[in-house]
Amino acid sequence: MWTSHFKSRLPLSALTVLLLSRSIICQVRNFEAREATIETVRQDLLSGLTTCRGVVLSFLSRIEALNNQVNAIITLNPDCLSTADSLDDALAAGNATGSLFCIPIFLKDNYDTSDMNTTGGNLDLASSRPTVDAPAVAALRRAGAVILGKTNLHELALEGLSVSSLGGQTINPYDLSRTPGGSSGGSGAAVAASFSVFATGTDTVNSLRSPASANSLFSVRPTRGLITRNGIIPISYVQDAIGPIARTAKDAAIALTVMASTGYDPTDNVTALVPASSRGIDYAASVTTGTLSGLRLGVLNGFFNRTASNETTLVNIAMDTMTAKLQSAGAVIVPIDETVYNATAISNALDIQRFEYRETMDAYLSMESLGGTHPSTLSQLYSSSKFLVIPSQYSYVTTALVSSSSNTTYNAVRQGILNLTLTLQKTFSAKNLDAIIYPEQKNLVVKIGSPSQSGRNGILGALTGSPVVTVPAGFSPKTAEAPVGVPIGMEILGRPYTEEMLLQIAYQIEQLTKVRRMPQFAEAVVEVKEYTQVPVITPNSANVPAAYPIGVL
Repeated sequence: MWTSHFKSRLPLSALTVLLLSRSIICQVRNFEAREATIETVRQDLLSGLTTCRGVVLSFLSRIEALNNQVNAIITLNPDCLSTADSLDDALAAGNATGSLFCIPIFLKDNYDTSDMNTTGGNLDLASSRPTVDAPAVAALRRAGAVILGKTNLHELALEGLSVSSLGGQTINPYDLSRTPGGSSGGSGAAVAASFSVFATGTDTVNSLRSPASANSLFSVRPTRGLITRNGIIPISYVQDAIGPIARTAKDAAIALTVMASTGYDPTDNVTALVPASSRGIDYAASVTTGTLSGLRLGVLNGFFNRTASNETTLVNIAMDTMTAKLQSAGAVIVPIDETVYNATAISNALDIQRFEYRETMDAYLSMESLGGTHPSTLSQLYSSSKFLVIPSQYSYVTTALVSSSSNTTYNAVRQGILNLTLTLQKTFSAKNLDAIIYPEQKNLVVKIGSPSQSGRNGILGALTGSPVVTVPAGFSPKTAEAPVGVPIGMEILGRPYTEEMLLQIAYQIEQLTKVRRMPQFAEAVVEVKEYTQVPVITPNSANVPAAYPIGVL
């Protein structure tokens, strides 16, 4: 009897195990990473359709299969699968808490992390290892995010071509002959290609908004002080900001809520300026509640290049089309023609980072929390021959190395920035504006090997510390090199601490226009691998264009 019973139950037990195993594999492989959002990840987790490990495996498989086309990643986090397993344990115990529970994200590689090197894309910082997380990183972890790794950037975030001595040249997913914008170009390319749900970036002049524009994404450059910049490789005390880059306005709002939860930070004293009423806001709670009807939107006509060309005309067409759609939705378009709003002139006169770069970097490199092997000063870094500076910035860097906030002209520039800030607020008041719109870049994002990322308009927001949300505005026509077109983005600039309203406007524009498209290569269905350990991604540093020689200044 015992033998007969044993024989009858063994096949059932084996069949059950087999079916459960296949079910688990099916769940993992069926998770749709392409264009995934915070909401779709959470839905699949809570409904039991997938596990956190399954979500992470889906993204890792895409990265390993497709990153060679865009070179967006500097390193993967070797602990991301174990983090996912821990979150699965929490899920099984009914503790799936945190607005970013099991949301796979990338960090731009100028965010300090205690479990990964923070390099800024620079060869001389390749072994630099912080011992503590940046506060923004700690906030993302507390919210449940799974940090997949670090993205490439324009070296030390100094320009917008997204090329570095450590990470090589990142490539635009929509047109492999073009740059992805920058300096947060690796983050932009990674999010556009669905390597993560969202990513972080930094912005000294354009660096969140440029890759958002060039990759059909949403970004938020917050009001100065809303998010602490502590633990970020710095450039400028006045101009630096950090924020998220995402595929949807709602995901950008959720990410901003988490990043802004860092609050007051005595190591970044501008955070003390944020009023209590602007702290603790859940930007996602109201993001869907806005309306375009009745909004007064100023258009900065000085931020367009109306000279006809293959690179500028397409941007003008996209923006004119967007403006017409906004009017049809009930918005009031108010032209702004004051000649003070000239991005090139503003940048030439008031861009203050050259005075602050050496001082802020020397302070960062001397932090007690910075471990590993690294130079102790910026001058030492640029004496190493292990760096990349594009030729158009040789003068900027050499000037920065002998400049400081003690320069006699520094205070005059600060006063000029204050005057510009007051002028901008007067424009808002005189014209009774809710927000101001303009193209992020007057021309299409530039080709690989170009002298610089020309034509960008981010300087106004950077100097005045104004909040800016970038949204997809359109695409150029399809070509052989750009099979779905080249993305074009629009900035929406507001008064200080109006991020909530700007995100509402962005959401309404997103729903009205539905501009975003996937890059063609990213539509590929990638077979999910059952990794036992995180694969190693090595950036293609050999693809640096000859126009940008390593170690030359």
